[in-house]
Amino acid sequence: MKLARAIHFDESDQRVFHSPARTGEWCISGGFEFSNWSEGDLEGRAKQAFTNGWLGAETFGRVSFVAVTQMEPVEHEALVHGLAQHFVDMYGAPSVEAARPVAEAEIAHMAELCDEHAPNTLLTVSRELTEAGVKEAFRVIEPQEADMALLAVHGSLDE
Repeated sequence: MKLARAIHFDESDQRVFHSPARTGEWCISGGFEFSNWSEGDLEGRAKQAFTNGWLGAETFGRVSFVAVTQMEPVEHEALVHGLAQHFVDMYGAPSVEAARPVAEAEIAHMAELCDEHAPNTLLTVSRELTEAGVKEAFRVIEPQEADMALLAVHGSLDE
């Protein structure tokens, strides 16, 4: 199974999100967090999280970019359990067992987004409020093969 991990290219997420996700943590869309929002909720850092933040499924912080990678079954199980517990703690689900199918569905949705992409493919999300609710769109940035000549430093330390 493929899923996505948080990736940071600079410190901007530290400045734009109330709670930034940790580099390398598993991420999901997390659009459910905004299901009851209105235009009045879209201000400052909350607006930034709504507009383009993936949800870190471990810290429940937000991140702008995620990278597709392979996930092991044991990692999947821990992630499902942690997300189900989050639904109990933050959203009042009656139990982890009751929240488990919803957690599994959220992770399956993200796995479906990642499934057709090569490892290291970057994904971004954008959201908007519509009459029907929250609309999400996803952008794919394919990994590029780097020419080693562009990265290598040629010469001698003796020069």
